[in-house]
Amino acid sequence: MRVPPLLPLLRSQLQGRLLARLYLHPESEHSLTDLAHALGTSVKTVHHEANRLTEAGLLAERRVGNVRLLRADTSHRLAAPLANLLAATYGPEPVLADLLAAVPDVAEAYIYGSWAARFVGRAGRVPADVDVLVVGDASRDDLDGVEAAAQAALMSDVTIHQVSVHSWRAADDDPFLSHVRSGPLVSLTTERDDDAALGAGEADDRTPDRRRSS
Repeated sequence: MRVPPLLPLLRSQLQGRLLARLYLHPESEHSLTDLAHALGTSVKTVHHEANRLTEAGLLAERRVGNVRLLRADTSHRLAAPLANLLAATYGPEPVLADLLAAVPDVAEAYIYGSWAARFVGRAGRVPADVDVLVVGDASRDDLDGVEAAAQAALMSDVTIHQVSVHSWRAADDDPFLSHVRSGPLVSLTTERDDDAALGAGEADDRTPDRRRSS
């Protein structure tokens, strides 16, 4: 199993994404089905990973009928430092996706650059900043608010670059957009593929792997 470059202390990319989704929203409970959908994997895969983390005391669970609900176990002595580690590594995807979901007129949004490269498995240091491309007519004031909120939550610099839908979908005549398209993209928009890392060719633990090249 390949060690995830974003946080090599973890056993897998899926484990990091699952922990981040729960520890960065500690007040929320999620079913296995919801988590599988959000992470772009199977319920069976989430079930096995959740069993490991529950046995370790990092996740708490309860049942409502036949539904198994999971949440971060914030009583664990490692909860606070783990949440900080997850915010700085796996946090950009869930945090930015949630913040941008509340902003009108965002047609598409992606993380690109070094964080996206680590997310899809390319080796290197954990990035100190996060680059985001927003496509659409969203208010710049709203996007500035997202930047500020994301920086506070992630303890990292966050830069949002905005382009129109026309510019994004036009021919590759913009050097900046050509550069962005040439690397991996991690989708942040609600109506996304949920597998959503585009353009790296590297695989992780997710099943099925529906990643494609951009």
